[in-house]
This record gives sequence, C-alpha cells and structure tokens, in this order.
Amino acid sequence: MSPSAPPAEARPVAVVGLGSMGGAMAQSLHRQGWRVTGVDPSADARERAAAAGIAVAASAAEVAGTEFVLLSLPSAALVAATVPDLLGVPGTRVVLDTTTSEPATSQAMNELAAAGGAVFVDAPVSGGRTGALAGTLSAFVGGTPAAVAAADPLLQALTGGSVTVVGGPGAGNVVKLLNNVLCATNLVAVAEALDVAAAHGIDPATAAAAVSSASGGSSVSANAFPAWVLSGTYASGFSLGLMARDVDLALRVAAERGAHPALLAQTSTAWQRALAERGPGADFTEVVATVTDTFPPIEDHA
Repeated sequence: MSPSAPPAEARPVAVVGLGSMGGAMAQSLHRQGWRVTGVDPSADARERAAAAGIAVAASAAEVAGTEFVLLSLPSAALVAATVPDLLGVPGTRVVLDTTTSEPATSQAMNELAAAGGAVFVDAPVSGGRTGALAGTLSAFVGGTPAAVAAADPLLQALTGGSVTVVGGPGAGNVVKLLNNVLCATNLVAVAEALDVAAAHGIDPATAAAAVSSASGGSSVSANAFPAWVLSGTYASGFSLGLMARDVDLALRVAAERGAHPALLAQTSTAWQRALAERGPGADFTEVVATVTDTFPPIEDHA
C-alpha cells in the first residue's frame, strides 16, 4: 500500500505516546484515513495532536479495546506498564510497539497479548520524525508469523513497505539496538577521521564526499555528518541522552547472551563521556564536540 493511500476502510488506531515520533506517526496515519486517537499524559502533546485534527485521550485505559494500538514510548518499563491497561477491555486485536525496547519485555508482552486473544509485535523504527510524517520509516520486526500478518496493515501504513521481519518476539528490539550502536560507533569514527583530514589542511566536507563514494562511506558520512555537523546546526531531532541509553542497552542485551563486543564497549565509553559533558538534552550529533577540535561551535546545552 502506498503511504498516501487510505486503508480499505477507516480502521481505528490508538497511538500511545505523542512525542516527536509518536506524534508524527499519528499525523501520518490520520492523513491516510485511519481513525486515530492519540494518547499522552502531557496536555501539551495532546494539544498539538488535537490541532492536527486528531482525537485525544490522557490515558491508555481510555482507549482499551481499540482494534489497532501503536506504542511509541520512552522505555520498556512503560511498555510493560501500559499493555495490561490496553488489554483490559476486549476488542484490541493488534499491539504494535515501535519503542526502542528490550527483548525480554517484548517476549513477555507477546505472551500477555496471546492470553488475551490479541497479538503483540515489536517493530522499532528508523527514519526519524521526517520518515514518520511521510510514512516512509523502516521497521525492524519481531513476532510470530500470525502476529506479523495481523499487524501488516499498520506496518505498511507506517513504512510504505520497508519492513524487515528479523525473527520472533523480541528480535526487532535486538536488531534496532544493533542499528543504533552501529550508528553511534560510525558517528564517532567519522568525526575522528575527518578531524585528521582537517589537521592535514583538507576540507572536511570534501573528504566526507570523497569517502562517501568509496568503500569507507556510510549514511553517516554521506548524509548525517554534512546535514547536522558540517552545517553547524546539530539538529537531527534525536537526543544524545537517548543514543547513550541505546548504546548502553545494546551492550546489556549482548551480555545477557554471553557476548562481550570490545569495540562497542569503547563506543559506550565515548557516549557516556559525551553524556556527562554535553548533557542528555543535547542533539546526539554533538558527540563530535567531545572527540574533535575541528567542527563548528555548538551552543552549550550542558
């Protein structure tokens, strides 16, 4: 289904969590013809959704029994606290969780949903607020085949088809965390490499473009670095605090199965240092301020 095409009939969906990503996904679904109710305890978040024409509620209990539910929450703990409320009234068929969560939580929620006659799918997403508004996110999906099939209309609406089923319940969480820790590692590596280029009198933008067309290139060197670092804007919309959290969580998920990735552990050290120096509210691209001396000055958020 094209992200601009409405569903065959206006399906009801509750979007729980109206932050940067959840609010954008709610707007996209509303434009596509879904009957959206946005849920958030924040009056400001509800007001923003209402201004976009979206019905709002303050608690998950108010939308219990809605056929489709989309979660976009700050933590696994909130997912675990919210799902029982959603299942408290019969009628909910699909709970699709886009939270960057923990696999054990998703596995437990899968069992809870199944006991209540519903399905739970972990589908953390990538693509930022821009992708959420456009319905062009990428989803890392974990769930049983039947659960994924039931969630497909909502997945298609969010992604336009960019859906990768990576395994059973919880697998989507693992791969999303690995995606984020790789992005975090690459951002530090690109910053350090371009700092060396600058030390040799080479324009960092020229060096970034050169490597981006060769084997050392990545989406960080080709897109993120030019857009948010070399421009001096540092405005990706994703916070340093959240990235540091995801990097740490990726290492904890690794340790649960006896894996101890040495390079990723060094990445975590770098991000914890950046968190201490810049503060959790800084843009995640501001990590470069803690590993280089080259790039445009950053307003102090610490």
